[in-house]
Amino acid sequence: MEPQEIREGYLVKKGTVLNSWSAVWVVLSEDGLDYYKKKTDHSPKGMIPLKGATLISPCQDFNKRTLVFKITTERKQDHFFQASHVEERELWVKDIRRILSCLNNGKKFARKSTRRSIRLPETVNLAELYALMKDQDDGVKELKLEQDNQIFNHCFSGATVIEWLISKGKARNRPEALMLATGLLTEGFLQPADDLSKEGAEGGEQTTFLEQTKALYYFTDSGFFCEGYSSDEDVLLKDEFRGNIIKQGCLLKQGHRRKNWKVRKFILRDDPAYMHYYDPSKGDDPLGSIHLRGAVVTAVEYVPDAKKYDVDGNLFEIITSDETHYFLQAATSEERKEWIKAIQTVSKSGK
Repeated sequence: MEPQEIREGYLVKKGTVLNSWSAVWVVLSEDGLDYYKKKTDHSPKGMIPLKGATLISPCQDFNKRTLVFKITTERKQDHFFQASHVEERELWVKDIRRILSCLNNGKKFARKSTRRSIRLPETVNLAELYALMKDQDDGVKELKLEQDNQIFNHCFSGATVIEWLISKGKARNRPEALMLATGLLTEGFLQPADDLSKEGAEGGEQTTFLEQTKALYYFTDSGFFCEGYSSDEDVLLKDEFRGNIIKQGCLLKQGHRRKNWKVRKFILRDDPAYMHYYDPSKGDDPLGSIHLRGAVVTAVEYVPDAKKYDVDGNLFEIITSDETHYFLQAATSEERKEWIKAIQTVSKSGK
């Protein structure tokens, strides 16, 4: 009997020989994890047995890479994977941990009900706390703060986090709030934004969260960016990045020149309405952007040259107001629906 497939999608993986990072299609099953160079490949590029394996998340072996988790096989081989945002990493990690538990205890994997229990858990779930903190109405407000001749966008102070944890009843007192905030920082949900907070996070043997108004932090998958001043002391602002992040994840994108298809990480923002795309294996600088104000997005069944590159299914097209065409492919039909709905909403409401 074929093993049950639990989860599949794009992740960025560190090479075992060249140490380079590249986007791969990953399929998680009851007893292992297979990864493919392309989604359409029939034979995996590699297979990772999970019996006797261990998982570390977050993995902080790489200073400039967040959202990384590490799988170490029974034969002590390390495999590093990077997700595109926090929620995605947590879903992968949760399923892998359950599989490891089932394999160690000789049980069969079965999904738990998503219905919440009325009783609160005795231990704090940092992923759930992070989701509450990011709530646009009742969470920690992301601000534009000026400090030391710099503008920090989409961030907040350490003092703000502590006050929020106490005011929302997530912590009974300041020491408990500091413990939770340090946990969020250590687990990679929060990131230090300025030199002061970075010194606290990296300066000593233990990560320290600073309860100070001048110590700035940001959500790992937020739209944070920092700007300096120009020579005439005018603030340099990137309007495209000011909007709230509505949706993010990896999609296949067709190039405009060579018409080839590559995996790109997309971040959709509103007000202004932009969709930036990145090489998921490299840094945070976008390769390009799509201005969505007045754009039209529709599902399509055919794309020129798609068959040539073995691309089929879950395709959609964005036509901008200046008649530029973008062809994209989602991993599943449900994901395509979600992207189309989100882009349609932003294109109508954003600037």
